[in-house]
Amino acid sequence: MKSQALIILALTVIAVNATLGTDVSTAVSASQWSCLKSNSRVFTIIRGYQSFGQVDPNVVNNIKNARAGGQADVDVYIFPCVTCGNPAGQATALVDAIRGQNYGMVWIDIEVYQWSSSLTSNQAFITTMANTLKNLGQHVGIYTSYYNWQSIVGLSWSGVSWAPLWYAHYDNNPSFSDFQAFGGWSSPAMKQYNGSSTICGVGVDLDWY
Repeated sequence: MKSQALIILALTVIAVNATLGTDVSTAVSASQWSCLKSNSRVFTIIRGYQSFGQVDPNVVNNIKNARAGGQADVDVYIFPCVTCGNPAGQATALVDAIRGQNYGMVWIDIEVYQWSSSLTSNQAFITTMANTLKNLGQHVGIYTSYYNWQSIVGLSWSGVSWAPLWYAHYDNNPSFSDFQAFGGWSSPAMKQYNGSSTICGVGVDLDWY
């Protein structure tokens, strides 16, 4: 009975300390952000760059609306256009567009889409983009999954393991109990645990740390 009570206590502590959030790729109003906050979604990661090679036209208003709606932490992610080339130019374009806005980190979205069959070419692209963002004064993170990383750059490549990891695993379980080390990361910073949900009329992915 004592061990069972300790387990219950540990789970309660985890639940109390859990921080729930979302990531979005569409325009969201301040009132919708406020509604998300009322549904215990207190942080967000907003798409800032689109996979076909342009800054997301909604990114600045989304940052402003998220803050107005009471989101405690607001980050941005860049979905690279691999076929466009010029990763440094893409990173610079995003930073120029959001300069002066109230955001935290910039996450690089690494998932299976348009990547080269050459692992070394993909590694060079990601390295250039990450280093450009860092040199521009950004706090950089990496979004990916175990299998995407394996396919795109190889599980053992650790060239950007200096950046925090936000990993995807759609098990509907807001915990790190499923995490498998890869890419030089022994522990993650954040998890995307559901890839398709609707809250307050907004299409969102669900995140936790």
